Amino acid sequence: MIRGGHGFYDVQTEDGKRITCKLRGNLKKNLTYTTVGGRRQVERAKKLRETDALAVGDRVQILEDEAVIETIHPRRAALTRRSGNERERQTIVANLELAVLVFAAAEPQPDRYKLDRFLVLAEDAELQIFIVLNKCDLAEPEFIQGFVEEFTAIGYEVLAVSARTGQGIDGLCERLTGKISALCGPSGAGKSSLLNAVQPGLSLKTGATGGITHAGRHTTVQAELLALHFGGWVADTPGLRQIEFWDLDAADVGFCFPELAHLMGRCRFANCRHRTEPGCTVRAALDSGELSARRYQSYLQMTQ
Repeated sequence: MIRGGHGFYDVQTEDGKRITCKLRGNLKKNLTYTTVGGRRQVERAKKLRETDALAVGDRVQILEDEAVIETIHPRRAALTRRSGNERERQTIVANLELAVLVFAAAEPQPDRYKLDRFLVLAEDAELQIFIVLNKCDLAEPEFIQGFVEEFTAIGYEVLAVSARTGQGIDGLCERLTGKISALCGPSGAGKSSLLNAVQPGLSLKTGATGGITHAGRHTTVQAELLALHFGGWVADTPGLRQIEFWDLDAADVGFCFPELAHLMGRCRFANCRHRTEPGCTVRAALDSGELSARRYQSYLQMTQ
C-alpha cells in the first residue's frame, strides 16, 4: 500500500498498476475463531488497537475486480509510536529497511533530545539508521561539526545537507538507492524539500517555518510511498511533534542506546535504574567521561 486516507487505500500491483481499494471489513477487527460442528466461525470480534489497520508500506493481497483488500501480509519491520489518545498504536511506515532521521540545522534549531527519541524508536524497530542534518547553509560550520561529531561518536552515520544549495544531495541519493526507506523527523526539517531535490519533478508541497517561533509547520499531512527513478522506495512522512513509545519497557530503553547497550545487566543489582544505586556501570561510565552527560540526561527522561 503506497497511500491511504479516509477509508481508501492506493495499492500498487506487481505489474505497476495503481488501484484505489477499500479494506475488507473483517480486517478492521481482531477476530477470535472457534470450531463448532466441524465449521470454523467467529467467536469474538474486538476492535484493533491501531489508528488504522493498514499503514503505508504494508504488503497486501487484493481482489482486483472489486478493488477490495483481502489480506494484509505480516510486517517484517515497522516504525510505530503511541497515538495521541495513548490507547492505540500508530504505524508510521511498515516493512522499512532504512530510517532517515531528518533534522534542520537552523529554522528551527535541532532538538537533540527529540532526535534521541527518534533514534530509540528506530533502534527498537531494528532498522538501519541514517541521520540527515538539513539546512546546513543556514548554520555556522562549527555548529554543524559539533552536531555531526556528537552522533558519529556513538556510531551513527550523519550527513550534512542543504536542499536549497544541493550540498550532500548526491550522498543522500546513494544511501536511498535500492532500499525501502522513510524520511522521518519534526515539522519544518525540510523532508519534502529534500525529496524534491533528490527527485526533481515530485513537486511535493513545502512550507516555511513560523516567523516568530521558528517552529516547523506541517506540510505533509499523510505518509506516501514514492518510487525513486534510481531504484528503491521512500516514504515522505508528516512531521511528528511528539514521540511516545508504544510497547517499549523502561528497562529495555538502554538497549536502544548504542553506548549503553553493552553496559546493561552488568550493574551490581539486577533491578538497577542507573541513577544513584551503588555499583552502577552506567554511572561509572558517566563519571569516567565514556558516556555523554547530555545523552545520559536523555536516557533518564525516557525512563522516568
